[in-house]
Amino acid sequence: MFRPLVAHIDLDALRHNQRRVKALAPQANRLAVIKANAYGHGMLDCARALDTDTEGFALLSIEEARSLRGLGVTKPILLLEGVFKAEDYQAVTHLKLTPVIHHDEQIRMLELNLRDIPERVFLKVDSGMHRLGFEPNAVPDAFKRIKALKAMGREVDVVLMTHYACADEKDRAQIQMATMHQLRRQNADLADLETSYANSAAVMAGNAFGSIHGVETGDWVRTGLMLYGASPVGGYSAETLGLKPVMQLQSQIIAMREVPAGEGIGYGMAFTPESPIRIGIVACGYADGYPRHAPTDTPVIVDGMRTRLLGRVSMDMLCVDLSPCPHVGIAAPVELFGAQLPIDEVATAAQTIPYEIMTAITARVPRRALHG
Repeated sequence: MFRPLVAHIDLDALRHNQRRVKALAPQANRLAVIKANAYGHGMLDCARALDTDTEGFALLSIEEARSLRGLGVTKPILLLEGVFKAEDYQAVTHLKLTPVIHHDEQIRMLELNLRDIPERVFLKVDSGMHRLGFEPNAVPDAFKRIKALKAMGREVDVVLMTHYACADEKDRAQIQMATMHQLRRQNADLADLETSYANSAAVMAGNAFGSIHGVETGDWVRTGLMLYGASPVGGYSAETLGLKPVMQLQSQIIAMREVPAGEGIGYGMAFTPESPIRIGIVACGYADGYPRHAPTDTPVIVDGMRTRLLGRVSMDMLCVDLSPCPHVGIAAPVELFGAQLPIDEVATAAQTIPYEIMTAITARVPRRALHG
């Protein structure tokens, strides 16, 4: 007998969201970001679903890229952090990967091993986020060193890349845009390069949605969160942005209790009802990836009715208020987030972000692909 907790993965919704990227950035090449096991959704299933409707993929490790190539994926694969040691470049060339180059040592590794030169690289500029990338004044020299290398008898193709720290804040994003414009104006060699600027928030912000507008997307967009159906823009719901949730975390009521007034519920008795209350025990806890710090009143759907979490989340279980749905019994369906309850709402209640909840869903929760 299987535990009733499952993460349903709606691959039709995933493809819908990818088409939304195309509608918002019709001139750009799309890189589907499937790092972190496709944000917890299952990298291989998501790659299969997107392969005919994307220009490439973006992820972190050579191991992930090898799995995609083994699946038969032939499209470009971007390594978002590049390589970590010189011998990695052998796998890069063998698998035909595109590494990001964001510091001097990654170029030096290539200069010392001219046998394994990738055909294309993304040269990352730190335009203001101060995480990865060359300082703008160091970019021209880095570019010249890369172009001095040879890949299969020709120069390496270079895409100029940066990352917005605040893509959904026009004024702050435009400061980074100005840095990139100045860099390209002052260096003729960089002026005609393809560019890659936009993540999900920037794709939305670049298309005059609501009061947010004017953010450049570049020739290659790198979308992650919006593919999986969560809102990348503060103040706007995923539904308003035309996105559909891909993961639906569903479980069941496995026990019910009648709790008298004044008696605490769960660890630490963190919730004490003022009047008698009927509660349901749900097969889902923090060992499954549900946020332990989600407080009382975090929304939950039971048998199609909106109710709330009560008390502390346990390792394997959580408690819900059955007052709004007195008719339910054992095995009543529960949605922790998904089509009826946006993950953004759960994240807000838990004072976290959708990314964290998606990627935290553990391996012991089976993923079941729908319509795939």
